[in-house]
This record gives sequence, C-alpha cells and structure tokens, in this order.
Amino acid sequence: MDPQIRTLVDISDTPAARRSTAEIVLERARWASETFRRYGREDTQRIVDAVAEAAEEKAAFYAEWAVRETGFGVVEHKTIKNRLTSKPLADHYRSWDFVNPRIDADRRIVELPRPAGVVFALTPSTNPIATVNFKTLISLMTRNAVVLSPHPAARECCVHAARYLASVAEEAGAPEAAIQVVERPTIPLIEEYMRSDKTDVILATGGNAMVRAAYSSSNPAIGVGPGNAPVVVDDTADLRKAAERIVESKSFDNSILCTNESVLIAVESIAGSLVRELEKAGAHICSEDECDLLRRYLFHERGFNVESVGRDAAWVAAEAGFKVPPKTRILVAPIQTIGFGEKLSREKLCPVLGYYVARTIKDAIAQARALLRSSGAGHSAAIHSRNAQTILDFGSTVEAYRVVVNAPCSQGAAGYGTYLAPSFTVGTGYFGRSSIGENIGPQHLVHWTRIAHSSEPGEAMAAFETARMHLQGPLPKAPSDGVPGETRREPLGAPSSPRRRDDDAMREEIRRIIVEELRAALKE
Repeated sequence: MDPQIRTLVDISDTPAARRSTAEIVLERARWASETFRRYGREDTQRIVDAVAEAAEEKAAFYAEWAVRETGFGVVEHKTIKNRLTSKPLADHYRSWDFVNPRIDADRRIVELPRPAGVVFALTPSTNPIATVNFKTLISLMTRNAVVLSPHPAARECCVHAARYLASVAEEAGAPEAAIQVVERPTIPLIEEYMRSDKTDVILATGGNAMVRAAYSSSNPAIGVGPGNAPVVVDDTADLRKAAERIVESKSFDNSILCTNESVLIAVESIAGSLVRELEKAGAHICSEDECDLLRRYLFHERGFNVESVGRDAAWVAAEAGFKVPPKTRILVAPIQTIGFGEKLSREKLCPVLGYYVARTIKDAIAQARALLRSSGAGHSAAIHSRNAQTILDFGSTVEAYRVVVNAPCSQGAAGYGTYLAPSFTVGTGYFGRSSIGENIGPQHLVHWTRIAHSSEPGEAMAAFETARMHLQGPLPKAPSDGVPGETRREPLGAPSSPRRRDDDAMREEIRRIIVEELRAALKE
C-alpha cells in the first residue's frame, strides 16, 4: 500500500474520528427524538402509515436486492417477510396508544408515556430489510429516533432502504434525522455508538458476540440470543399436517429464521409413518454416510460453516458431497443422541433438520429440554399434538418462552400464523440471559411515568379527563450533520448516494476498502 494512503487510513480510522462520527449522528438523533415528543397521536400515526405503505411497496424490490447482495435466502420468502413488517405491523398496533395519558380512575393513577429517545438498532444479514422495517416502525410508533446499523454483508440494501424510509417519513412530517443509518459500519465504530451516553437503548439482533457487546456497553439494551428450536411429534398428531408444516417451516427462506425447527423428535410408535409423510412433503432422509458428510461440511473447528447459511437443500447436499433431487425442500438427518457430542443437534441456519426417535413422550420432552439447555435456551420450541396434558407438560418443561402448537415454528414463533405479537426480534428472557422474554414490540421502547393519588377514601382524584398534554408539534430544523451546506433530506423515491466533500473522497474510498475486508472476515 502507498505510504500516503496508509497515513490516510490511520487518520480516518482513529478512535477520535470514530467517536466524532458517532457523536454527530447521535446528536442529530437526540434532537429528532426531543422534537418527536411534541407530536400528537394523529401526526405520529400518519408518519407510521406512510412509512409502512412505502415499505410494503418496496418489499419485493428489497427482497431481490438482499438475496443478491448476501447470497442466501429466497426472494419470494423475503418478500413475504418484508411485507409482514410493513402495513400488517402498523395495523396490529393501530389501537395501541403510545402518545396520550392513560387514566385509571379506580386506582387513581395517571400514566404518562415517556419515549426512550435515541434507539440504536443493530440489524442482521439473515433478515436485513424485514428487521430494518420492523425496528424503524416500532421506533416511529413510540416517537423515538432510530439509528440503524446494518450487518456489513447486507450493508448496501439496508442503507438504501433506511434512507428511502427516512425520506418518506420526512415527507409525511417526521422530524429531520428521526431515521438515520450507519453507512459504513465497522466493529469499532458500532462500539462507539453503543457506549455513547447519547444512545438511550440498544436493540440488538444478530450474533451472540454482538448481543453480549450490547449488554456490556453500559447502556440499556434489549438483545436476543441464538435459537435451536426442538419440535416434538407425538402419537396423537395429524402426521400428514405435522410433516407438511415442519417441511414448510424448515424450508421457508432456506431456514434462515432463528425460529426455525432445528431437531425433530418423534415418539417411536409413529416414527416410521412420520418419515413417510416427510418424504411426501419434499424431505430427503439422509443415510448414515450422508449424515457424516453433513457433519464434516456444516461444522469445522471455528464453528458453523456460514457458507451454508440460507442455501437450499440441493446446494447444501452437493457441497457436502452427495446428490438429491433439485426440488428437495429439506434434508432430514437421523441422529442417535442430542447434546454437545452431536453436531447435527446444534442450530443450523440452513434446511438441515436433525431427526431423533424417542421411546416415549416423556423421553421426547426430556430430550427437547436437553436440546434447549445445550443451545437456544429461552428462544422457541414447537409441538404437534392433540393431547392438552402433553402440550402443557411440554410447555412447562422446555426452557423456551414461545411454544408453537400445530403450526410452522419459523413463522408461528414470530407471530405470523399464531396470535403472538408479530416481531423480528424475539426476547430469550432469563433462560437465554436476556432482559425480555416476549416478542419485542413498540411497548418496549416507551416507559410510563405514573402519577399516583392517595388511596384514602376521602381524597378525590382531579378531573384529568379534561386535561391535555402540551404537544406543540415540530420544531424547525435539525442541527447540522457537520458537513457545511449538506442536507440529509432526500426526495420521495429511491435515494441516491449521499453527497460528500471532494476532500473526503479518498478517505471514503479507504473506508470502503476496510468495510469490504471486514465483510470478508465476517463471512469466514
């Protein structure tokens, strides 16, 4: 490398430079959050609806971009996820009021909403646009400003989507800088954002290391851990429906959701019949030799082989060293044990499903519990059964906060196909060393000040029904982003790349190279 260029790298990527970059963005976000608190519910909902509609219109566009950029997943399925995190999400929370006071006359309590402020939102490469949509909308619903930090492997589509949604939000009346994005994310820069005192809460969706870093940042954090969902099928289940739902779930977006089934546990009395139904539904049952090939390919000394993430079943089989019909939807790998000694009982973000046969339902439930205790504690589990006692025993034994019954776990645990809250960030609670055990939603980005009156019978409560919050509406303009003469507002439509000063062109190119190197390292 040219010595002059090396000097530029050193200057542009110093701790002081990273800190300055983060502080400028966060200061603008803090201004936006303070302004947003002045908005009434009608104005807030108008902004949410405009962004939700824009996200829905671009669902297929960004789904194709995400698959093209990351190299994994299914465009059709990503389009579904992108749409589910747009208008349906806004509609789900339409009746919730995060703006006006709540009055409980019986208990003489008045609750006042207090938005978090600045939300720093990490997004994964596996569900990039769906997570951008989701975290943006729940931030807007609660009048928070959000700074999105995309995974480097999905940077381009996420930056484009975030800037597009920002332009739509501002056109609808949102404060300038209410939606921002880290356009050149690096691990040291992300750490600056996470530990800044201008960050009010971190929404961490991603790898275990990043979630742990969020919790150790000294700022409040809502993080999720890894999944490894067991699915139990007992002798009362409708085997055809169970097989179809399991295959549908495990093949959805090539099994990239952390809520997908990882190991199928069947009771011995129906194991053979279930295998036949799985084959009819599009599964390939692997031989012992094929299972050995999968173990060697999917797991190496550094852990899971990320090259297989989001790839289809035929592709994974070919890379592992055997062939299956092109239309094979999932690979079912019979295993004899569950736990640390069996690699195929670990989380697999590809359409490979471990298959274990238990002697009894009691044994099946015990094995499901063991699976989650070894990996995926607090996340999700599923069962196909018609026996209420069995379902209750399963739900009270496994260490999971979402138990999906007779439905695909991938979608059901995320609130699609069940009545759980729709979410692309699921809390793993105390079992998974997380602060929240339920599906994350806007309710987790607002706290409430409680005005509590005396409980003495003779003390009357004031007539708060006639009182109103002072919501004056927007302020004129956000503080400068540090680039003289530049504005972050973009026209409605697909935004262009941000304008930069000429003397920063070389520096930005060097940063681009660094990001590309980081991306390559993360894919190893």
